[in-house]
Order: sequence, then C-alpha cells, then structure tokens
Amino acid sequence: MRRRLVISYLLLMVLVLIALETPLALTLATRETDRVRADRLADATRFASLAGPALRGGVPGPLDTELRSYDELYGIGAAVVDRDRRTVVASPSWRTAVGAAEALDTALAGQQSSGPESVWPWEVGRVVVAVPINDGGEVLGAVVTVTPTEDLRGTVGAWWALLAGIGTLAVVACVVLAFGLAGWVLRPVTELDAVTHEIAEGDRGARVQHRLGPPELRRLAASFNNMADVVSDVMDRQRAFVAHASHQLRNPLTALRLRVEELGPSLTDPQGRAEHRLALEETDRLALVLDALLTLARAERQENERVTVDAAEVAASRVAAWMPLARHRSVALRLATTAVPAYARTVPTAVDQALDALIDNAVKFSGPGGEVTVTVARRDGGVVVEVRDTGPGMTESQLGQATERFWRAPDVQNVDGAGLGLTIAAVLVDASGGRLTMRTGKPRGLVAGLWFPGPAEEPGDAGEEAAPPAVDRLPAGAG
Repeated sequence: MRRRLVISYLLLMVLVLIALETPLALTLATRETDRVRADRLADATRFASLAGPALRGGVPGPLDTELRSYDELYGIGAAVVDRDRRTVVASPSWRTAVGAAEALDTALAGQQSSGPESVWPWEVGRVVVAVPINDGGEVLGAVVTVTPTEDLRGTVGAWWALLAGIGTLAVVACVVLAFGLAGWVLRPVTELDAVTHEIAEGDRGARVQHRLGPPELRRLAASFNNMADVVSDVMDRQRAFVAHASHQLRNPLTALRLRVEELGPSLTDPQGRAEHRLALEETDRLALVLDALLTLARAERQENERVTVDAAEVAASRVAAWMPLARHRSVALRLATTAVPAYARTVPTAVDQALDALIDNAVKFSGPGGEVTVTVARRDGGVVVEVRDTGPGMTESQLGQATERFWRAPDVQNVDGAGLGLTIAAVLVDASGGRLTMRTGKPRGLVAGLWFPGPAEEPGDAGEEAAPPAVDRLPAGAG
C-alpha cells in the first residue's frame, strides 16, 4: 500500500511539474529567440542607415569595413542588396539561408522581417533578419543578416537543463516526503495488521499503539484495542466459567453418587437394581464430561509455550498405557515406528492427550477382533503420528462435524464418551502449530493423523519419507 501511495503522490507531482515547466520552457525559448532577433534588428537598422550612400552612388564607403568587422567579431554574415536584389556589399561569411528570400521580399516591401519565432535545441537553422533601406520614403534596398543558432540553442538547452534539474530535485524531494507521509499514514495500519496476525496466532495480549498516524487512524487503533480487550475478557470469562462450573459440579456429583451407591443394598427388586446400575453409570458419565470440560478449558488457556518432545517415546508410553483396555476388549493394539527418536515441537502434553483421544476412539469403535496400529514417522519437516483402526468409519457429512463439542455420531449415542476428546486434541494440535487430519482407511476404518512441526535442530536427522495425501477429516464416533 505504501508503494501505491508513493506512486500516486509522485504521479501527481510529475503532472504538476509538466503543467508548470512546459509553458515555462516554451517561454524561455521564445524569450531567448526574441532577444537575439531584437539585437539583429538593431544591428541591421544601423547598417541600413549607413547603406544610403552605397546604394545612391555605387560606392561602398565605410559600409564594407563595418560589415567585415561585424562578421569577424560576431561570426554573423550580412549583406546589402538593392531593389533589384543585386548584392551591393557583403561580409566574408555571407551565405544565403532558408527563409532569406522571403525575408528580403518583406524588407523590399518596406517592412522589417525576422524569423523564426522560436529556436529549439534540436533544430539546426539560422535567424534571418531583413531591414529595408529607405530614402525619403523610397525603398532603395535592404540589409539582410543570417545568424548561426549554435549559441542560442545552447542557451535554450541550458535553461531547459536547469528546469529539468529543478524538476528532478522536486521529484526526489516529493519521493522522500511521500515515503515519510505514507509511512506516517500507514504505520498504524501496518501495526494493526501485524497485531491482528499476532492475536490470530494466540497472543491475546498484543495491542496497537494508538498514538501514531492521523487522528482517524488513532481512533481506529484505540477502538481495535478496546475490541481486543473486550474479546479477550469475554474469552477469559467463558473459560473461567467452564472451569469453575465443572469444578464446582464435581462435589455435588460426588455426593450424589455416594447417595446412589448407598441405595443399592436396600433395593431388592431386580428392575430397581437395574435402574440403580444405570443411575451409577450416568453419574460416571457426567463425571467424565466434567473432567473433559476442565481439560478443554486448560488446553484453550495455554499461551502456546513450546517444548521439544520425542513423539516416538510418547507414543510407546501411550500404547503401553492403553494395552490393558485393548486386551480387555479383544482389540490388537500395536506400535510401528519408523523414526527413533522423532522430535517434535509442541505445547506441553499435546502429543500425550491427542494420542489418548485417538487411541481411545480407535479401541472403542474397532470392536472385538479389531486392530489398531499407531505409527510414528518424520515427514514434511516434522513428525507424523497416525492411529489406524478397523472400525465402521464415518460418512463424509459426519467427518466435518467430528470436532464440534459434544457431537456424537448418530449410531454411537449409546457408547461411552463425552464428545470432547477430539475437540481437546484439535485445540492442542492447533496451539502447537500442527494439524489434525483424517482419511478413510482401506478397506475399512479410519486413519487419524497428527502432524507436529520439528525443532530447529534435531539430532540424528534421518531421511524423510514422502507424505501421503492428507484430508482434513476427523475420526468416526469421536468422543
């Protein structure tokens, strides 16, 4: 934008200079030409006053000496002709020139003639002046001078060069002032753009200096800061409310569960015992939802502090932690690592919690006899952790909703889960500068992928593998 403003200012300045200097340049050329013509007319008039005896008596007299001295001193050819156009006296360098015949006709008609009106630096010509010689009202002849224009063209060119220099200095000054003015005007906009990107990347404390630029942009910067403060305050209040509400609900929920448990021994009816068991399961599910809400509130509140972790080591520990549950559900859970170690730069616990959510979903929905494979590899300048399952998968329309809070696939509403696991994983991965991707497995199931950026310097850097095409999708029945 600064360049466009400077170009606009410069174009305006150039148009103003052209509008001002072009008439001035023409005027200077005409003025210098008029000055030379006036001098030549004066000289020719003086020669005409001396030419009377030469034309009447046929004796040159002092006129010959005058013309010779004039030619030697100024390099200007001059001649005296009679009314029959015969040359009576001429200087040594006298040569006829273009326009001399027309000037002589005008002079013999009794009028002075001089031309051209203006001499331009690129034209090679002569200034021709003719003055009639009168005697008692009778025209006896004429005096003609032919002046070279080298000096005149040089003078006009010098004036034009001066104008061009002044114009160039004006343009340079305009460029300098335009850059300064554009910088002063656009500095708040530039800073506003930078701060907007900082806020979008997670730095909610970034603000714009509202004492820069013109008053209108200062008000804009102040309004932006006020808006950012309000949005930040609203987000803090929302997250605080979620955290406080989740925390405060745990105590009455715990008390409620204890009371429900105490009712168990007093129930003798089989149907009552079944309802009692369902009530306990609902309290457990509600406790799970509260724990997930607390985790999500903490994840969204992180200020994007990054640490370097070994994703392969973390994956091995999480697979070992989920192995008992996988055996209990008759699911084959295994780890396949192609890069050890595989360093990634993430926010704290991002790999751990994201893997927990993905492995939980994969084990939960693969069913007895299913297989879940966790792979770790280095790709695209970072680390890819994939969790492949053999579950039922999801439709295209369901994939786009999987990260929404509390969303559950219609066919898994009765499966345990709060619908927040992938939401938490997505928040942590995004805060780490990574991405959560998904593609349909072959022949069935889903492949959930986590990509995290690698550190600036990684020990034992190994060759990278070609990354398969990734689609921003999310796992089936997420929760």
